[in-house]
Amino acid sequence: MVTLADVPGAVLDDRGLRHVGSPVAEQRRLASGSALAPLGDRRVISVGGEDRRSWLDSLSSQALTHLEPGVSTELLILDPQGRVEHAAAVVDDGETTWLVVDASDAEALATWLTRMRFRLRVDVQDRSADLVVVGGTRAAVSALRTVAPVWVDPWPAVSPGGWAYARVEPHPGAERDWAEAIVDAEEFGRVLDGAVRGEIAFAGLDAVEALRVAAWRPRVGVDADERLLPHEVDWLRTAVHLSKGCYRGQETVAKVHNLGHPPRRVVALQLDGSDNVLPVRGDAVRVGDAVVGAITSVAVHHEEGPIALALIKRTAPEGVPLVVDTADGPLAAAAETVVPADAGATASIPRMPRLGRRRAAE
Repeated sequence: MVTLADVPGAVLDDRGLRHVGSPVAEQRRLASGSALAPLGDRRVISVGGEDRRSWLDSLSSQALTHLEPGVSTELLILDPQGRVEHAAAVVDDGETTWLVVDASDAEALATWLTRMRFRLRVDVQDRSADLVVVGGTRAAVSALRTVAPVWVDPWPAVSPGGWAYARVEPHPGAERDWAEAIVDAEEFGRVLDGAVRGEIAFAGLDAVEALRVAAWRPRVGVDADERLLPHEVDWLRTAVHLSKGCYRGQETVAKVHNLGHPPRRVVALQLDGSDNVLPVRGDAVRVGDAVVGAITSVAVHHEEGPIALALIKRTAPEGVPLVVDTADGPLAAAAETVVPADAGATASIPRMPRLGRRRAAE
């Protein structure tokens, strides 16, 4: 029986296939639709039962009660303070709602969902042991025999009920064509055999991540910490329905969006590549001597070179050079605003005149 290790040039780690020898060339093949990526860092949770969509609607940030079969969306599970705890890609086939989640989040999400069933007609199953997720362009994954409708990434389009903070046009993710297919072991074995024989081109997770980072696309297993609000990474676009019914964390989501500002904001960094130094997640980002944030995602893109996403303080100045403190020394970076400092405060609330002024006018 063949494994990923048998694919020519395969380099593996505990997440899965990192690359097959040339991460930069693999990005081009992925983007053109001539390669598939086995997503070993994804897991699958299925939710069956008559109440599944309304139940998930009541728990999450997304409107799902009337989700049509085959329509792709995503949801967030927030804590009572509106901070992101879990995230999932969502597609329904008419009988089952399928959730594709980061591997690091799968067990915790499945456990939490199971505890929240109460007496409702829902059935939560962690299908990670028997199902595999494969990514690529919509055309590339259309040739696969799937067990569920293909999930097509809605990013960066603004979903119904969503809101966009990034003001860059066109958005750097506008041309990104990304889909994820759920296949069983037999189908994945067929694809793997083709890759070993050289009939199917594989790309690794390094290429997948580079295309994601270049599109400013947030990911819970990488870009989220224990304080993350969806506003901070422009996740209101695709994962939050601002006018749906109540759910945990909704009050904070509405308050920050309508009346306040997110305390942090994501920026895209173009890194100095002259010394072949790359930061890692958590490395501090400075303006002068003042630490203003930290790196969340890093990649080497086939066109843009070394790039990163970072969460910085809302009050950090814009248009100034940044420095990233790496293990190998300081690294210069130029920042492009994703979420602007004035994001939020969207409600138009009329200002009432002061009492003394009203009396004087009378």
